[in-house]
Amino acid sequence: MKTLYLVANWKSNKTVLEAKDWIHQLKISKKPDTLHIILCAPFTLLTVLKEEIQKANLPIVLGAQTVSSFSSGAYTGEVSAQMLQGLVEYALIGHSERRRYFHENDETLSKKVMEAKKYGIKCIYGVEGIDQVIPVGTDMVLYEPPSAIGSGVVGNTEEVNTLCQKMSSLNNEIPFLYGGSVTEVTVKDFISKPSIFGVGVGGASLNPMQFAQLIDAMAAYE
Repeated sequence: MKTLYLVANWKSNKTVLEAKDWIHQLKISKKPDTLHIILCAPFTLLTVLKEEIQKANLPIVLGAQTVSSFSSGAYTGEVSAQMLQGLVEYALIGHSERRRYFHENDETLSKKVMEAKKYGIKCIYGVEGIDQVIPVGTDMVLYEPPSAIGSGVVGNTEEVNTLCQKMSSLNNEIPFLYGGSVTEVTVKDFISKPSIFGVGVGGASLNPMQFAQLIDAMAAYE
């Protein structure tokens, strides 16, 4: 059985109390060793989530939703990779919303990957298509076509698999994940394809019951 990844991105959502409630309500009935669950949460929630996940003994690791392209120092408002060391295992870099709303370009994103790797943080790199550069040091790629993000429109699994296979072959066989309106109903169609090694979800991760159903669906895959 291939290794699978489930990446949850809460985006700009949840207070501390809501995050705690989510952890307390999440019930994971089964998680094989081949399934890795990564929760990418806002910086404000990472410390409390780490504590609550440990208390609840949940098989979840944390990821940051971005990381500064600068080292620690006089960069007011930035959160450096060094500050995240020991708090997260992953960083989501290059998400389409970061590119669109915060004008992050390939040069900036490459610097972010370099900073994360310097402090042992694994990189989940977001791309929207085959023409985007994937920096050296990327650990896995999250392919999210703009038409599928938050739209409820799910990509054609055969087409996605072909595109992921092509992009992976051009980038040292990096594992590719698919993101964009995936649910517990559609997830099996994606992870059953040979070149798709998991999924990234946004809205489907905000409700702990729906997220648990997604985990169950992926755990049942053989």
